[in-house]
Amino acid sequence: MTDLLQIVLLIAILGFLLKQRQPDGIKPSTKSRKMVLDSCALIDGRIVELNKLGFVPEELVVPEFVLHELQMLADGNDSHKRERARYGLDVVKELQEGDSAKVVIDRSITTRQPTDDKLVALAKNLKAGLYTTDFNLNKVADIEGVQVLNVNELAQQLRPTALPGERKMVKILQKGSNPKQGVGYLDDGTMIVVDDAASQLNKIVEVEVTRIHQTTAGKMLFAFMINRPAGNSQKRSAAKPDQPNSSLAGRFRSKRSKAPVVR
Repeated sequence: MTDLLQIVLLIAILGFLLKQRQPDGIKPSTKSRKMVLDSCALIDGRIVELNKLGFVPEELVVPEFVLHELQMLADGNDSHKRERARYGLDVVKELQEGDSAKVVIDRSITTRQPTDDKLVALAKNLKAGLYTTDFNLNKVADIEGVQVLNVNELAQQLRPTALPGERKMVKILQKGSNPKQGVGYLDDGTMIVVDDAASQLNKIVEVEVTRIHQTTAGKMLFAFMINRPAGNSQKRSAAKPDQPNSSLAGRFRSKRSKAPVVR
């Protein structure tokens, strides 16, 4: 009888523990993630495609002061800024009509601080991330401990990498920092510096990648041309090294002719 009571008691305790642990497993999935959008992100527009593909949090926050900023630009005299701002407002509407994420217009920040300060403060208050393409705002948010999603950095990291030894066709568009270097760009926008290609401006040349250099702005490739044009360096190498300079040889012969004769 005592054993039976112990078994029943153990089953009851086990059931109680399982019931207590079940909500703990549910809570993380019900907690929604948030992302604050700035005007640069809306004008950029790529957030729409990311939203359609499901690469954004469950809740997108558009501050009211960002909408006011876009409205002022849309009513301004600058035609370029006016078109971009109107496009940003259209992006907000398209996000609201989408099904992937909930769009919330936040009106909690009413101070007259600079826009960047208000964006960082709002992200910290909501414990949300910040979606921006502004390089300086990105740096400030990092310092303040706010998670940042910069679609430019995302695109940079997703670019295909050309390995050393790989050959590419590149159009030389400008000269490099070294007078002999030419600079071109791959189809994905990666800059490639080609040795001895300064004379090939606006021409398409075949190059071989020698090394990859990672910078804060992204990856930069270095390469050399497969078929180098005949230049001064090749002319120098074609000269016979065992033929002395004619002027030096003449002086050497003149000195020998003036040497005293020993009898």
